[in-house]
Amino acid sequence: MSASNLPMIIPSKKAWNHGRIIGQKRPLLPKHVWAIRVRLELAGATRDLALFNMAVDSKLRGCDLVRLKVADVYAAGAVKERASVLQSKTSTPVRFEVTDGTRKSLTDWIAHPLMSGHEFLWPGRFHDRPHISTRQYARMLKGWVRSIGLEPSAYGTHSMRRTKVAQIYRKTGNLRAVQLLLGHTKMDSTVRYLGVDLEDALSISESVEI
Repeated sequence: MSASNLPMIIPSKKAWNHGRIIGQKRPLLPKHVWAIRVRLELAGATRDLALFNMAVDSKLRGCDLVRLKVADVYAAGAVKERASVLQSKTSTPVRFEVTDGTRKSLTDWIAHPLMSGHEFLWPGRFHDRPHISTRQYARMLKGWVRSIGLEPSAYGTHSMRRTKVAQIYRKTGNLRAVQLLLGHTKMDSTVRYLGVDLEDALSISESVEI
């Protein structure tokens, strides 16, 4: 067969996930959280430190985290110890705690000159964007994990949402508490979100003696 009669070979397009780690993004470990905090503090990154701490404490979805307003967490000249926001996905309220370290970083950020006159806690750089986008938040997160030597593609915005509740579940085994903290309406959603499987259930069962 001559070369002119050979069938045409059409190169296949690369898959959208080529070279990426797909699937559920892993939560950060406590040592990762502290390592990122130290780096942000040393860098004097006031906004990033406040955003990172708030992401860990609030356990909010990225879309809700970036829409937080100053009034949601700040009242009577101080950052609240507990706050409540309406989730955009489910239209149901969810409450969360604001720990001492997070309150301090938020206080520093709210008092920063860049926050003057802004309604949103994480204002955007352009006039047509009142707050940062979820995509911007995701890029910032990848920078944080890269700074401590982690593989950025293994982590995403849901890593931040899962970080604290993963530790709560590991230490207590209390799925109901985790469900409430995440604002899930169904326990099945919490089980899938945490990746709870038979091995977890058996470990919990083995630790209880009757």
